[in-house]
Amino acid sequence: MLSLVAFLCLPQDGLDWPQWRGAQRDGVWRETGIAEKFAGDRLTPRWTAPIGAGYSGPTVAAGRVYVTDRQKDPTSTERIHCFKWDTGALVWTHSYACSYEDFSYTAGPRASVTVNEGRAYALGAAGHLHCLDAADGRVIWKRDLQKEYRIRMPRWGIAASPLVEGDLVITQISGEGEACVIALDRKTGEDRWKALSDEASYSAPIAIDQAGKRVVVVCVADRVVGLDPAKGTLLWSYEMPGSSWPITIATPVVEGDLLFVTTEHVGAVVLRLRSDRPAVDEVWRRNGRKARSPDSLHSLIPTPLVMNGHVYGAHGRGELRCLELMTGKRLWEDTRAQPAGTFATLHLVRHRERGDRAWIFNEKGELILARLAPAGYEEVARAKLIDPTKEQLPRGVTWSHPAFAYRHVFIRNDKELVCADLTAR
Repeated sequence: MLSLVAFLCLPQDGLDWPQWRGAQRDGVWRETGIAEKFAGDRLTPRWTAPIGAGYSGPTVAAGRVYVTDRQKDPTSTERIHCFKWDTGALVWTHSYACSYEDFSYTAGPRASVTVNEGRAYALGAAGHLHCLDAADGRVIWKRDLQKEYRIRMPRWGIAASPLVEGDLVITQISGEGEACVIALDRKTGEDRWKALSDEASYSAPIAIDQAGKRVVVVCVADRVVGLDPAKGTLLWSYEMPGSSWPITIATPVVEGDLLFVTTEHVGAVVLRLRSDRPAVDEVWRRNGRKARSPDSLHSLIPTPLVMNGHVYGAHGRGELRCLELMTGKRLWEDTRAQPAGTFATLHLVRHRERGDRAWIFNEKGELILARLAPAGYEEVARAKLIDPTKEQLPRGVTWSHPAFAYRHVFIRNDKELVCADLTAR
């Protein structure tokens, strides 16, 4: 009955955003009837809801919005929240004690909640993994991965949003021995497999079709790998050495038979996914010396977009760049979406309804609709959506990735969760 009520509360043709980067984990918003202009220079929220600090972006499924945060007082706890999508009313909260002593940047959890078939999977910054009933917050199962797998804690904590693939939930945690990437039974939480002795990165895994097989693609510390999702067997590997320390955050991006990978220290590469067997061939690779490279894309936090044969993404200091997908040639750089600065962040989401449009959310809390083309950047509309806060960085930033669902945008800072209507009028 709860799921029926939730369904009846949705826009008739509304689409969920149930995991990191959307329903297909590809940063594409597929709804139609979306506005192309704003009424003013600030979007009026449909609703706001108070929350605590955290880096995790919200997700939206079956009429509910999910987000995680951290509270420091009276003790350090992580919380998982569920809100009604249309009013912002709190449905449930689950909290648990969590120490943040082993890593830096301690505002809160990093990974977005993954919602699948009525279950919500939430991974905390210290490795606590919960499977909750998405409707009422009841704990179905939980695992303390730091304790059980003896995690070699990354300097910025555990960040890879869980991937549900078949009957498994998969993430990377840098466990001791060959447990960099692990798979658990999504219904029971029982161990299914573990793989790789690498250190973990912060990049969320994806699942793709290749050569008639499902393949899980993961950027670990110094390489990108393809794994058999059923057993965790290594199918292929491409080395990307050169990082001063593991720093890959951006998710791998697939366009046709091409795989684009970027990391702040090493640079960018395009690999061709072979169709005759699970393997990859290098198309091009552009390395540089960290973010000083004039001719590559060293993305720090954001995941780039690949569309219409080109790559659009934020370079090391947030400069928006365009590369030719097939050659890696840089066509332009633009700082109008956001001035360049240390760790500056731009999140890009493609709007499928109009093939050259992208929604860009900058760290100043502004939402931008822009045309992205080889000829350059053209701004269509811009409005303030939410105010920056200083828990994540002293200058004040909004680093979390927005969710787009039901013709609305959902975003958080370290004080509130905000929903704004983007329906065309």
